[in-house]
This record gives sequence, structure tokens and C-alpha cells, in this order.
Amino acid sequence: MKLRTRERLEKTITYVLAALIPLLLLAYGIQTKRYSDLSREISELERKQERLVEQNKKLVSDISLLSSTDRIEKIAVEELGMHKAETEDIVRVEMNGEKK
Repeated sequence: MKLRTRERLEKTITYVLAALIPLLLLAYGIQTKRYSDLSREISELERKQERLVEQNKKLVSDISLLSSTDRIEKIAVEELGMHKAETEDIVRVEMNGEKK
């Protein structure tokens, strides 16, 4: 009787192990696909980040060109008709008295 129970137990364990092998292979396949998808997504995000960094560098360069004093002075003189103030054009106002 004990021998028969032991044989049943061994067969049951064998069947369970035999059933687990395909399940483990399936789980491994799913994880491999998931890893591959995540790796692809990471690569795409890294490429996008590189593009954005380059675009940012270009924008910073454009800002420095557009805000240069030579360019601003040229626009002020040529387009807006402005000129640098002469010494006699400068008026100083002094206020004496109590602060309220």
C-alpha cells in the first residue's frame, strides 16, 4: 500500500514537472519579448533625447546671436531711427527734500 502511494506521488511529481517545463518556457518567451520591446523603446527615447539636446544647443546659439548688442544697435539705428544720446541731450534731475 505504501509502495503504491509512493508510486502515485512520484508519478504526480513527474507530471507536474513535465507540465511546468512548457509553462516556464512560455514565461521566458514573454519576458524576452517584453525585454526586447523595452530595449527598443529605450533606444528610441535616447535618439529623441539626442535630437532635443541638439535642437536646444541650436536655440541657445540663436538666442545669443539675436540678443547681441551689435544686432540690437543696428536694428535701433536702421529700423527704428534711434541714435545714441549726446552729452547735451542727457538731463539729470535731482530731488531734494523729505521722503514721505
